[in-house]
Amino acid sequence: MELIVCDNNSTDRTAEIARSAGALVVFEPVNQIARARNRGATAATGDWLVFVDADSRPSTGLFDEVTNWISSGRCLAGGATVQLDDCHWLAKGVNAFWNLFSRSFRLLAGSFIFCETATFRKIGGFSEELFAGEELELSRRLKKLAREEGRQIVILHRHPLATSARKIYLYSFREHFRLMARAAFNRRILTSREACHLWYDGRR
Repeated sequence: MELIVCDNNSTDRTAEIARSAGALVVFEPVNQIARARNRGATAATGDWLVFVDADSRPSTGLFDEVTNWISSGRCLAGGATVQLDDCHWLAKGVNAFWNLFSRSFRLLAGSFIFCETATFRKIGGFSEELFAGEELELSRRLKKLAREEGRQIVILHRHPLATSARKIYLYSFREHFRLMARAAFNRRILTSREACHLWYDGRR
C-alpha cells in the first residue's frame, strides 16, 4: 500500500506533516479539485486507487468493506455514504438527502472514492473542465462502463465516512441554494472557478 498526498497550494504544514508520516507528497500548482485528485492518481502505482479528502476520516470498517468488494472481482468502483461531524438541523437534512440520492443512483461522494486504476485511467480520470461536481460526472462515466463490462458501482453504507460540516457554517443557506439552483438549470457554471466560489474562496 502507498500513501500519496497532493499539496494543492496549501498554506499550512500539510506537506511537512504528510512527509513525516511516510507519505509521498506531490504538488499541483493549479488550485482545482479535479486536478489535485488526478495529480495524486498519476503518482500511484497500485492496482486500485482510493481518494480521501483531507477533512474526512474513514474507519477501519469502511476500508475492510472496500477490501472485500475489491477481492470479490465484481466491483469496478465505489464510494460511501457520509456522516457530517455536526448535528445542526440543516447538516442533518443535507446529509440524509445526499445519502439517499447517492445510494439510489449510485453517485460517488468526492470525499471518498475507490476505483480500479486501469479503469480510472481508461476513462481519463476526473474532468478538469469542472471546478465542482467532478465526482458526479465521473460517476456517470463509470456507471456506463460498468454496464458494458457487467460489473458494479457500489455505495457502501455500513460504515459511513465521517467528514466535516464546516461549509454549513461558513456559507449561508442562501449561498448554498443559489449555487445549487444555478447548477441545476445551467451546468456550465461548474466550469467557472468564480461561480464555484464555495470550494475556492479560501474561507475557513
